[in-house]
Amino acid sequence: MSGVHETKGDVLFRYVNAFVLGLLSILMLMPFVKVLATSFSGPTPVDAGKVFFWPVQFTLESWRYVLKQEPLWNSFFITILVTAAGTCLCLLVTSLFAYPLSKNEFKLAKLLMIMIVITMIFRYPIIPYFLALRSYGLYNSFWVLIVPYTVSAFNLIIMRTFFKGLPKELEEAAQIEGCGYFQLLFKIVLPSSKAVLATLGIFYAVGIWNQFLHPLLFIEDQVLYPLQLKLREYVVNIDMVSGGLGMALPYNNHTLQAATIIFATLPILLVYPFLQKHFVKGAMLGSVK
Repeated sequence: MSGVHETKGDVLFRYVNAFVLGLLSILMLMPFVKVLATSFSGPTPVDAGKVFFWPVQFTLESWRYVLKQEPLWNSFFITILVTAAGTCLCLLVTSLFAYPLSKNEFKLAKLLMIMIVITMIFRYPIIPYFLALRSYGLYNSFWVLIVPYTVSAFNLIIMRTFFKGLPKELEEAAQIEGCGYFQLLFKIVLPSSKAVLATLGIFYAVGIWNQFLHPLLFIEDQVLYPLQLKLREYVVNIDMVSGGLGMALPYNNHTLQAATIIFATLPILLVYPFLQKHFVKGAMLGSVK
């Protein structure tokens, strides 16, 4: 860093830290790379355990088979819709909740914050939770994939902390011009909060995309199955494919399962690079010290 003298210990720490983090990143990527290589490999080397981090007997047949499955595409579009609608709704409700909590003049702010923190410490019992959502008419409903994720206590605290750090003079100037609280929020505060919105948007989107427990408990109609629940069927069902009549197929259960896993994981991974700069900035500015 320019203008700052680094000691040998600082330099050593920086390099060791970079090495350790790089090594951990590689270790975390290895399972993903192996699954990716398996999805593009032939069945014989996969069964023989010869596939590690590079495809053996490269083939696209597993992907062709997976991409022809209409139920999988139906689940994919259900998940896309749920993730898009759920993320927008979650950001809206979290903003409406966090903004008044960031104001000192709101007398119930401290009491509500204590109640919010309590929900982070003590989790709800699953049976009363199931009965409560069912009584609200959410059983076997599209909305059960969205409504339970509307507000996260952790994300709410991050957004509240970010709002408290915004310049008060900006809001005071807008109030002098006659802006009410809703106008302040939607015309002043939220346009100035793109970093934290991108950060929490990723958190909410990943959580909704990867949800498994709620659809497993509440969704009975297979037409409403999200991608992760449909993925479970493909992974658990070891009789996914059968050669029949002694035919040798260019794929097997393992290669199809690998292709399905990558199919379910790749879309959410592709979103992150576009939001990375906002994600890092928002995580730093909105974090709780």
